Amino acid sequence: QVQLVESGGGLVQAGGSLRLSCAASTSIFSLNTMGWYRQAPGKERELVAVLSKSGRLLYADSVKGRFTISRDYAKNTMDLQMNSLKPEDTAVYYCNGGGAWLVSGPPAMGAYWGQGTQVTVSS
Repeated sequence: QVQLVESGGGLVQAGGSLRLSCAASTSIFSLNTMGWYRQAPGKERELVAVLSKSGRLLYADSVKGRFTISRDYAKNTMDLQMNSLKPEDTAVYYCNGGGAWLVSGPPAMGAYWGQGTQVTVSS
């Protein structure tokens, strides 16, 4: 069973930055896609950013130009750099891994989830 553990959440003022990290119990080389999803109170979980091991990228329109997803193979982590944060970015952020991404269509959620980390952006 693959375990994913998030870190780096917290409270920040609007316009500030946070960096989330997801550590995996298995080599991230074995995970085709890794991504970040978030869920705000009363809302459905939504895709934030996904990165495949071949380098395919997908960002939600709401975070394009502000968030950057990356893999650090030396540290065996996946990171999310979040800049210019807005109050509407407030949510629990979840790391996800192991999904497929066919040639056409969006990436599928993987079977592996972290426990989530809270990000709160104050106005």
